[in-house]
Amino acid sequence: MNKSIARRLAMMFALVALFVFALVGTGLFLVLRAQLEHHLRESLDDRREIAQLIVTHSATPEKWKMTREKLTDMTPRDRTTQYSVTSPDPHFQYGQPVRGTVIADWGFGYQKVRPEGKRASDMLVNTMTIPASGVRPEVQLQVAASCAQNTRTLRVFGFALAALVGLGTLAVLVLSYSVAKLGLAPLARLTRDAQAVSPNNRSQRLDARSLPHELNDLANSFNGALERLDVAYGRLESFNADVAHELRTPVTILIGQTEVALTARNRSIEDLRHTLQSNLEEFERMRGIINDMLFLARADQGERATGLVEVSLAAEVGRTLDYLEMPFDEAQVRAVSHGDARAPVNTSLFGRACTNLLMNALQHCTHGMTVTVTVARHNEHVRISVANPGEPIDPAVMSHLFDRFYRVEASRTNSRENHGLGLAIVKAVAEMHGGTAFATSAGGLNTFGFSVTAGHAEPREPDRETREIAAARAAPSAAVELASNVRSLGARSGR
Repeated sequence: MNKSIARRLAMMFALVALFVFALVGTGLFLVLRAQLEHHLRESLDDRREIAQLIVTHSATPEKWKMTREKLTDMTPRDRTTQYSVTSPDPHFQYGQPVRGTVIADWGFGYQKVRPEGKRASDMLVNTMTIPASGVRPEVQLQVAASCAQNTRTLRVFGFALAALVGLGTLAVLVLSYSVAKLGLAPLARLTRDAQAVSPNNRSQRLDARSLPHELNDLANSFNGALERLDVAYGRLESFNADVAHELRTPVTILIGQTEVALTARNRSIEDLRHTLQSNLEEFERMRGIINDMLFLARADQGERATGLVEVSLAAEVGRTLDYLEMPFDEAQVRAVSHGDARAPVNTSLFGRACTNLLMNALQHCTHGMTVTVTVARHNEHVRISVANPGEPIDPAVMSHLFDRFYRVEASRTNSRENHGLGLAIVKAVAEMHGGTAFATSAGGLNTFGFSVTAGHAEPREPDRETREIAAARAAPSAAVELASNVRSLGARSGR
């Protein structure tokens, strides 16, 4: 069972109050006891001085008789004060000295004695020696005062103090619980608001304006989490819709062509081979979409690029241009590269991003134009940008160019031949290398690019096995994309 915060706070406040009350009560009790003992000692001193004066002036047996009478008159009936005189001469004695267990000795003749007997109360005793005078020998004068009244006072005070401490602690417990409930009311309201958030009401956020500053950070953090979940949920919905939309076309084509092949009679082997070839192309397209989506899913989970090798990025760009020489020649577009910098990259992923950027530029270039690739270092990053002449891009569209499956029909031709993941993969590769993707449109040039961290990895060449594995991972989707783009460019040029 979960404990209530209000109850926990109330219990802690009550324990603190009990400790404070007990500490203060103990101090008061000790002070009162010391004061009562001090007053009893002062009273005993006064009585001792009077008795001393009386005994000192009794130097003869005749005067001692009067002394005995005076000491008897000074002794109260309840015998709370007692006098005794001890002398070797029986004629100069009075009463019986208090005898028992000494429980405290304060010096200067003061002792606290517990007399024998169950009901006898403690006595404060002071004993002094009076020198001889006349025929009276040296005597011992003892004056004793009962501590019973002090004991009763302390007992009553202790019981009252304990009762007040208990009642005070109980009052603090009840009041602190009420105050805690009142103080936690904003938290209860925050809880109700949080419970109202549901998948059907994802836009609802906690109202942090009226919250105490202790809960304000919590509410803002919770709203931030809701915002991130809302974005992730929206991306998931968009992902599902986009994947279903992209896969629907090749599946529909496959079904249609297969149905035609099954229903048609007397079809030649060449026709069936053509149908299978078309189906194979659609399967390759579907495999490319699936591979790209799996790659982007790993990137979304925060996967970082591995197998980094510090290389010349201009040399890597040159290899990509050599790889794309055929589609560029087909489109009659020239590609040039400027600048160089070294950075640790996964050469397979880097080449894949460069291929996507160059194919994107090639799709939007007319015959005879030049695509420019620039490699330049900016602070702690190296930027790779690909610029091509083209129509200006609407700023409202610019922020969505690196989104998955995003196409602008007005600026892209043959969009059905591409599944809209090329620039999204460029962005993912950049993030896996600690960089970002960017796009600009100015001065008749449209520039797309990405950056990577310009680290200081130890230069080394990947071994043959690493290069083969990396190429195997990147080749399927890259080859499919390249083949699709080549067909697209061929269609545009009428070849």
